[in-house]
Amino acid sequence: MSDSPKRKRPLVAENRYRKGAKPTATKKAAKPKPKPAAKRARKPARPRRGGILGFFSAIVRWFFRLIWVITSRSVLVGCAVLALIVGYFYTTLPPVEDLLDGRANGSVTMLDYKGDVFAWRGDQFGGAIRASSVSPHLKNAVLATEDKRFYKHFGLSPRGIASAVRINLSEGRGPLSGHGGSTITQQTAKLLCLGEPFDPSAGKTEAEYESECRRGSIKRKAKEAVYALAMEAKYSKDDILSIYLNRAYMGGGAYGAEAAAQRFYGKSASEVNPAEAATIAGLLTAPSTLSPTSNLERSRNRAATVLRLMNEQGYLSDAEVAEAIANPATLSDAAEARAGGYFADWVMSTGPEFFTRKTTEDVIIRTTLDQRMQRAAVEGLNWVFDNKVRSGSKAQAAIVVMSADGAVRAMVGGRKTKVSGAFNRATQALRQTGSAFKPFVYAAALDLGYSPNDLVDDSPYCLNIPGSGEWCPRNYTNRFSGQTTLTNALAQSLNIPAVKISESVGRETVSAVASQFGIKNDLAAGPALALGASESTLIEMTGAFAGILNGGSSVTPYGLIDLRLRGDAEALMGSGGGIGERVIQESAAGQLIYMMEKVVSEGTGQRAQFGGRQLAGKTGTTSAAKDAWFIGFSADYVAGVWMGYDDNTPLKGVTGGGLPTEIWREAMKRVHEGVPVKALPMVLPAPAQVIFEGDVNEVAPIPTGQAPVAPKPSRPANIIDQVLQDIFGGGGNGSSSNNARGGDR
Repeated sequence: MSDSPKRKRPLVAENRYRKGAKPTATKKAAKPKPKPAAKRARKPARPRRGGILGFFSAIVRWFFRLIWVITSRSVLVGCAVLALIVGYFYTTLPPVEDLLDGRANGSVTMLDYKGDVFAWRGDQFGGAIRASSVSPHLKNAVLATEDKRFYKHFGLSPRGIASAVRINLSEGRGPLSGHGGSTITQQTAKLLCLGEPFDPSAGKTEAEYESECRRGSIKRKAKEAVYALAMEAKYSKDDILSIYLNRAYMGGGAYGAEAAAQRFYGKSASEVNPAEAATIAGLLTAPSTLSPTSNLERSRNRAATVLRLMNEQGYLSDAEVAEAIANPATLSDAAEARAGGYFADWVMSTGPEFFTRKTTEDVIIRTTLDQRMQRAAVEGLNWVFDNKVRSGSKAQAAIVVMSADGAVRAMVGGRKTKVSGAFNRATQALRQTGSAFKPFVYAAALDLGYSPNDLVDDSPYCLNIPGSGEWCPRNYTNRFSGQTTLTNALAQSLNIPAVKISESVGRETVSAVASQFGIKNDLAAGPALALGASESTLIEMTGAFAGILNGGSSVTPYGLIDLRLRGDAEALMGSGGGIGERVIQESAAGQLIYMMEKVVSEGTGQRAQFGGRQLAGKTGTTSAAKDAWFIGFSADYVAGVWMGYDDNTPLKGVTGGGLPTEIWREAMKRVHEGVPVKALPMVLPAPAQVIFEGDVNEVAPIPTGQAPVAPKPSRPANIIDQVLQDIFGGGGNGSSSNNARGGDR
């Protein structure tokens, strides 16, 4: 029996209708098809809101849909345009190496005679450095101060910009005035002037160009942001930081961290310690006012702030910060000297402009400066003004020290010694020379054969000047010495003998001698020439006295030894000064030195004596004591001192034999420290003759043991007096309102 159930046979009725439709009455109702699940879940549509509310609701929905469409499309278009602009700037950016030195002008580095750097001028660039090679302390100090998120942002810092805007508004400024919130990348873009190099032919000065680059308009800021994005795409972070560290101005004429490190500390940027690094980084905020050579205290205060920022950001420990603050950065000797002062300015003015004041190259100038002597001159000047001059005095003074060949070893152009670009009274001030001019009168006479022991009559004397009337020179003391030697007349700075000798040898001769010795300015044409009525500069007068010391040859004062481009071994030019042509005979120069030695040992310059050395010189005081001079020399060096007021106010109680001589002594005493004592190259005089009134006599015998020089041929007695009388008429006591008074005490 099968387990499967038996199939049920169909009914007959069913078979009957299998091939046809069943009757309607007997047909079963069809079941409805099930609906899809989604259709079953759909909620009935919300009925539309009618009326006024529905109308406005539709408008609002339409408006917001429109805004969304416009904004999204605008953002897409803006991004595309921004990408195109960034791409354009990207293609214009040069290699990093081309951007490290962006100066329009070059620099001048000055070396003293030993080869040590003492001054800088122009736009100093110490050499290209990279962010990876500088001292880690310097790199960290810059990041802590300028952009602590530098390695995290994409060139712009929205957080920094928002913070800057908030600070500006809270301080009552405009949103873009004051704090800028700029990243280092943006600051670098500004230093690059957004890729627009300086073009002198464009009609703008460099200052105008830099001002345009720093402009903070919204348009400029936007362009700066785009340029920063292009830099971030083109360069690495270290490349951008390297450009910034090389191009940023650091004060004191230094561009870049390397120049700043060398300028202020005499070392490379890779060697600076935390205190030095903090000082350099602090300069980025305000390089001119925070420069340690401008305000050392303010610079150190800013450095302390930078050190605290480095501590807060984990670059320095508390102990390292305390150590750096307790031992602040110390300036190098060259930085302490404030870039060479008056001497450096003078050297810059004597060299060719295209290699000095307007150089586009980096130039090295070797000079004649002796820094030890420079300090000696400054110390001597300051000592006298601190101890001998009343407090608050506005009187000025200047000093020049040089060798006998005209090489300037030291220069002080005024009482404010640590300056640059100031009025230089040693080289620029034209002043009457007074009795300091008299050595040239006697030089002319000695060269014509006169002897230091010749006699001249110091008695009342007048001249008739065509067009001016009678002129009667007077001595400073209003006394007369009678018959006196030329040596004594110079030693006591007697005026009447100087005028008589000048008239005897001829004013033209005296003028020629003075001019050939280096007095270049127009010399007085009248008899007052002998009393120093002409004007000259201190450096000219000192150079002229150097010609006396070297045996009678002219000199051209100079400070430049040679000039070359940085990196070149060969000099482009050498010195433009030194010993020139002979002016007077060597024997005449030796006799004049003998006479000028008596000025110091017995005459008006006795305050100049120091150290038992043989010294020679001449005092000078002008009419109404507006100028006071002392110029003198040892066997080694010549020095000149001028004192007076810039506005020609008369000095009170000051003559050339007073304060100027004391300044000379204090300076030269320091200059000669460690210098062996040497005798002056004097030539002792021959026996004397009376050259005014009386018979020929021998006076002032030569001291025992000193060999006389060959005497000059004898001249007829009274010949000069006779010549003067023939030209000007007889002399006498005649009083005149046109008297001239000079001399020194």
